[in-house]
Amino acid sequence: MHCPFCQHEDTRVIDSRLTEDGSTVRRRRECPQCAERFNTYETAELKLPAIVKSGERREPFDERKLRVSFERALQKRPVSSNDVDAAVRAIVNDLRRSGEREVPSRQLGELVMRELKNLDQVAYVRFASVYRKFEDVQAFREEIERLERDLPGLADLQLPLLGGGKREGK
Repeated sequence: MHCPFCQHEDTRVIDSRLTEDGSTVRRRRECPQCAERFNTYETAELKLPAIVKSGERREPFDERKLRVSFERALQKRPVSSNDVDAAVRAIVNDLRRSGEREVPSRQLGELVMRELKNLDQVAYVRFASVYRKFEDVQAFREEIERLERDLPGLADLQLPLLGGGKREGK
């Protein structure tokens, strides 16, 4: 590898470590010419499937867009960035494991809803309302009822979606 400081053609690795999630190798390098040190990061380059949008338009998978979708749904919700990172990683891993060259955007939306359902019920309903194009209050009510049926144990861990739940100290 070329030195980024003096452009010398060879550098040597003085230390290698795996990152916390094990997906990247961090290498500490030193240039024998100028003695500068710098880090490089090595990751496996795996091709993710293209996303087939409505109208059969195809575009490359963009992890940044996926993260923005989560952040928009989770805006002002008590969910840590580590939890969002884990959800994004889970979806990326599912896409890699699928072995498909193309994935319908609808399937990607369902994966996002699966992860949001486990992270935060309000964020899930926010995303579902846009994704499934809710047109009236009844559609919201039906989705909330379906959510409460599907996740009975989770309801105790989160604030209620509709009024009626009592909070201590109020």
